[in-house]
Amino acid sequence: MKNQTCCFTGHRAIPETEYAEIQFRLKSEIVRLIKQGVCYLGAGGALGFDTMAALTVLDLKKEYPHIRLIMVLPCRNQTKGWNGYDVKVYDHILQKADKVVYLAEQYDMDCIRRRNEHLVDHSEYCICYFTGKKGGTAYTVGYAINKGLYVMNLARGENNR
Repeated sequence: MKNQTCCFTGHRAIPETEYAEIQFRLKSEIVRLIKQGVCYLGAGGALGFDTMAALTVLDLKKEYPHIRLIMVLPCRNQTKGWNGYDVKVYDHILQKADKVVYLAEQYDMDCIRRRNEHLVDHSEYCICYFTGKKGGTAYTVGYAINKGLYVMNLARGENNR
């Protein structure tokens, strides 16, 4: 199953001027992987790139109904402090997802790292939006590369293979 699985990681902020191009690259890369046999797509439920990826997978299910969106979430109260619109989009994604996995009941200092590692540990591929800034995305991309995943960076149009 791992060789049929792709995870997503990326920054929460995507510049408005780049949004359409990143979305186009994301859809193209997912379709390319689907045609190679990927059918499980895992997202972490964060704002920004995670949300874009999950919505793109849900849209692609119309054309590729066999694909599965798996939401791997750090905790049940992930949306605490989010605005109403973002919570509504998040709830829509969870309702349409094929599987939802919670790694903790409540937020703790380690649940985000555990979520990111879980996504990578169960995947062969990783599509990311990584601009080089330090933080969770940098850690996750580095972890994915160290684990030998094929990593496609949509921010730079690069991959590690």
